[in-house]
Amino acid sequence: MSEYRINTSEIKKAAEYLKAGDTVYLSGTVYTSRDAAHKRIFELLKNGEKTPYDIDGATVYYAGPTPTPEGLAIGSCGPTTSSRMDVYAPRMLDMGLAAMVGKGPRSKDVCDAIVRNGAVYFCAIGGAGALASKCIASCEVIAFEDLGCESVKKLEFNSFPLTVAIDAHGGNLFIK
Repeated sequence: MSEYRINTSEIKKAAEYLKAGDTVYLSGTVYTSRDAAHKRIFELLKNGEKTPYDIDGATVYYAGPTPTPEGLAIGSCGPTTSSRMDVYAPRMLDMGLAAMVGKGPRSKDVCDAIVRNGAVYFCAIGGAGALASKCIASCEVIAFEDLGCESVKKLEFNSFPLTVAIDAHGGNLFIK
């Protein structure tokens, strides 16, 4: 197992050498998106409309941060169960999504799409949202504000600790 410091702009290149089990301290732009936001993004795609962010090369964090306390960049921001987005992930990966951050195993279709597209699935530590928020330098709601915690937010990660759970070569921590 190796440790890396990577910027989100470098993920596609890094996917060539990252292996399941590696530790990554991720910095750069990340977008939050959960069930309700994914559903709306897919409605936009169906109608030929522009998505809230460019999916090609993006990193998505399956999270719904709590309200931001005064003086902080964001509230508690831990990962949600990734399998809830499995219905959406293969198409997003085929559109160029570089990485996903969440918790838990993924479906075979998602695993196949990760390999097919040279992407990466990272896991964050569940139950440590308050600690994770200390690695987020900024938070801006960019779409679907009416969804509250499930709105799409643009975050800036600063050495956010992650584990490569599924790599671009098919390595998978969830398969023995």
